[in-house]
Amino acid sequence: MAPDPVYASTLVTKFVNSMMWGGKKSTAQGIFYEAMKNLEEKGGGDDALKLFKKAVENCKPLLEVKTRRVGGANYQVPIEVNPDRRTSLAIRWLITYGRSRGEKGMTDKLSNELLDAANGRGAAMKKKEDVHRMAEATRPSLTTAGKPAESQRFVSARNDLPARWGPRNGIR
Repeated sequence: MAPDPVYASTLVTKFVNSMMWGGKKSTAQGIFYEAMKNLEEKGGGDDALKLFKKAVENCKPLLEVKTRRVGGANYQVPIEVNPDRRTSLAIRWLITYGRSRGEKGMTDKLSNELLDAANGRGAAMKKKEDVHRMAEATRPSLTTAGKPAESQRFVSARNDLPARWGPRNGIR
């Protein structure tokens, strides 16, 4: 992926491409660059690109839950998130919750959501915290789901299933 012309960043290109609707890239770029100008004005002297990267970094989730079917039961299993998926989820959440804000105009909505995320607030940060809370809440349920106490240890962070629930015992 080619870096964008203004900031020479591939992260900005990914963000603009995710924000784009109906192939209107120049419109998406115009909205993004105007939001970055607003962000620099509101950011208290910080560089806009620095605030943007901080916002994306703050919204990246470390864990998420996947549904696994074991026997006849469905379990929510916490897994670590792949670095590429972390970035794409953070971008998606920033755009989605930026669009749903109450301000007038997408540039104001986006700049305010980015500023909130850079400062650890906002709806995208709440989404990340909700995902983490759900993943942490399901961790103990794996060991207490009718399984004996020896299944307390976990194999890996990838699937977090007890060792005796291996590929030959119903999980693919």
